[in-house]
Formats: sequence, structure tokens, C-alpha cells
Amino acid sequence: MKTLATALALISLFPSLVLSQTDADRTAVLETLDSWNQGWVERNAALAVQDYSEDVDWTNAFGDRFQGRDALRKGLEFIFSLDFVMAGDSGGNEFADVSFLTPDIALLRSKLIRLEQQTSGGEVMPDRHIHHLRVLQRRDGKWQIVSHLISQAKEKR
Repeated sequence: MKTLATALALISLFPSLVLSQTDADRTAVLETLDSWNQGWVERNAALAVQDYSEDVDWTNAFGDRFQGRDALRKGLEFIFSLDFVMAGDSGGNEFADVSFLTPDIALLRSKLIRLEQQTSGGEVMPDRHIHHLRVLQRRDGKWQIVSHLISQAKEKR
């Protein structure tokens, strides 16, 4: 009976042990936003993908999917070459929330507002409210993005 009580007590503590993370982990996860955002500012695909795993799975708000860091880098090089896509400004993230699912897996949810982006015809688009959901995994001591899904909120009527 005493063994069962001890086991139940340990099990009840386990979720708090799994979900406890250091400030350094949270900071490292959030820093992946910096290289991504700066890569967009500089049109530097290598910088934008530096924190992505070799086997990343990435899908943007238009349904374009790239699997693997090299494919994503090449895709971003093309995207960055399109002046109408790069027109406007994203500014900073409106929010960035980090949740740890395990000591080595984190979710990073963020939102930014893209202002004055253009269509391929040169028309200024309405402000785009863009949400990002990234899954990160600690591999070899470094937080890497293994999945990134981008969605765009449409204006509600």
C-alpha cells in the first residue's frame, strides 16, 4: 500500500516536472523568431532557415509546402525575389507564446501584421494578420524548428 501511495504521488508530480523549463530554454525558443524575421527583412533565406531542422515540414498561408531545410531555403530564395511579396512591412510580432510539451518539445505561437504587401498586379493588399505555429525539438542541445504552419486570419464580417 505504501508503494502504491508513493507511485501515485510521483505520477501526480510528473506533469509539473515535464513542463518545467529554464528561462534559457524559453529564450532560445523565442530567438528563433529573430533569425526568421531578420531573414525576411534582409531577403536572406539562409538566415531565415538557420534554426530549422534538416527534415522540417513548412506550409505557408497559401498552401505552399516545403519539406526539408534545403527545399525551404530554395523556396524562400524564390519568394524573396518577388518584389510584390516583399513590398510593405511586417514590423514586430504582436505576440509570441511558448508552451513546453516535454523537456525537449516546444510550441511557439506568434502573430504579426503584414502592412502594405502587394498583389502580383501591384495593388496594395489589406493588412494581413498572419499566425505562425512552430513545433521545436531540442536536438543535440539546440532548439530546432521541425514544423511550421502559417495561417492568415481573414477579416470577419
